[in-house]
Formats: sequence, C-alpha cells, structure tokens
Amino acid sequence: MWFLIRVAFWLSIVIMLLPTSQSKVATQGPEVKAGEALSAAGAAVADVRGFCSRQPEACAVGSQAAAVFGHKAQAGARMIYDYLTEEAAGSAGKAAATAGRPSEKPSQNTLTPADRAPAWRGPQPRHEGAKGPA
Repeated sequence: MWFLIRVAFWLSIVIMLLPTSQSKVATQGPEVKAGEALSAAGAAVADVRGFCSRQPEACAVGSQAAAVFGHKAQAGARMIYDYLTEEAAGSAGKAAATAGRPSEKPSQNTLTPADRAPAWRGPQPRHEGAKGPA
C-alpha cells in the first residue's frame, strides 16, 4: 500500500516538473502559482466535505491546478510515446521504416552545386625541365 502511495507521489512530482507549451496553458486561464496550488491543497485536506460550496475560490484554483497537471501529464505521455516510437522505428531498420514513403524530417542537405565545386587554386607553378611554349 505504501509503495503505491510513494509511486503516486513521485510520479506527480515528475509530471509537475515536465515542460509544456505555454500556448495551451495561457489560453486556459490565468497561470497557477505554486503557492496558490499548495494553499488550495491544504484547504482541500482541511475541508473535504462540501468543499466547493464552502470555499469556492480554493475549488476554482484547485480545478485550474488539476487542469495544468492534466496537460503536463498528457504532454509527458506524448513525449514518451514519441520517443518510444522513434526508438522502435530505429531498431527495426531505417531502410524498412522509410521504404516507399517520403522522409518525415526535412533534408539536412543544404549545399548548392556552387558550394560543392572545388575551390579555385590558381595557376600551377612550372616545373623545371618541363617543355613550355617556344
């Protein structure tokens, strides 16, 4: 039982520390500060029954914190899923994974034909004993 509680605690800490895009969080409402989240959690523990009816402000902040937590959990799961699918595709073989479809990543080959031309080296010095024009 304590193992599950510890796992839930550390998992929630990791999820809260995950980065997310600010556009999703900013459009949802005001940003939730850590102090507000902690005071909301403290109020929730102190007043479990009828919580939202007696402390509507703490309930609102708690729901915002839960929404941010959910977005972070979703973003973290997406990052893990993308990483695992890229690793699985890499281990299956690059040729088999990309055969018959265009590459998903843009090409890094940005050199132009002029960039690939050899540099000008100037005239070659004449060697002694070489026959030259008369």
